[in-house]
Amino acid sequence: MNTVDEIKDRLNIVDVVSEYLPVRKSGSNYKAACPFHKEKTPSFVVNLERQSWRCFGACATGGDIFSFIMRIENLEFGEALRLLAEKTGVTVRDRSINDSSEPLYKVNLEATNFYQKVLNTTEGLKASSYLKERGVDHKTISNFQLGMSPSGGIRLKEHLSSLGFDLDLVIKAGLLRKTDSGIIKDFFWNRLMFPIHDSKGRVTGFGGRSLDNSNPKYINTSSTPVFDKRTTLYGLHMSSASIAKENRAIVVEGYMDAITAHQFGYCNVVASMGTALTEQQVQNLKSSA
Repeated sequence: MNTVDEIKDRLNIVDVVSEYLPVRKSGSNYKAACPFHKEKTPSFVVNLERQSWRCFGACATGGDIFSFIMRIENLEFGEALRLLAEKTGVTVRDRSINDSSEPLYKVNLEATNFYQKVLNTTEGLKASSYLKERGVDHKTISNFQLGMSPSGGIRLKEHLSSLGFDLDLVIKAGLLRKTDSGIIKDFFWNRLMFPIHDSKGRVTGFGGRSLDNSNPKYINTSSTPVFDKRTTLYGLHMSSASIAKENRAIVVEGYMDAITAHQFGYCNVVASMGTALTEQQVQNLKSSA
């Protein structure tokens, strides 16, 4: 039995939901007013037999004990797992949520700082001019931590090496790549850089836009232990409060669409990373609402 199943086996979803909502028995189920939208007639149903919940009102969504905790506490899965594990005394052994990811966040943050500094030099004029043409102001550039990856193919590598970062770690973060001949080079160069954050505001990866008409126009960090574009929504860390307040999210296609929307006060806007909207991305939106 894995950790998730062990937690489910030890917890009763009705008991857990009752810690947050006043539930009453209704036939074989339990009902309450949905905590995720305003309503007069209770439409939130907890099924004891299936150990599941569902809103039959405006939300029209449901799930298990984990999805309930994620949404009502505004947590990611790993955080919900820890919370429920503490309730049951189950030891969390999942390698995917341990502290081994912390160095990846640190190196991504340092890369973000480096790209921001390059943007503010003469070498960053091409990227600055592009942003100016698109009407992006200085405050928005700062808020989204936009930057520029320099040409040459080794500048970030040299910078991070000078700070003592292990190159294997930087490769693991997707910031460097090793060629077939064994040469290690920057993954991004001569591109406008868009740091991509998780819901906690930690930089997990990057998007880079070509500034010299080379293809592909946009590239993303490859999948890493902390980044997967199929589960990520650009700008969610800056949109979650507005999404929760308005109980509505607007999903656009590109980074610039989301950035422009925020600049003009539409703060419940996120971008889908240039891919079709996935089930995991939708779940992240629901957790923010």
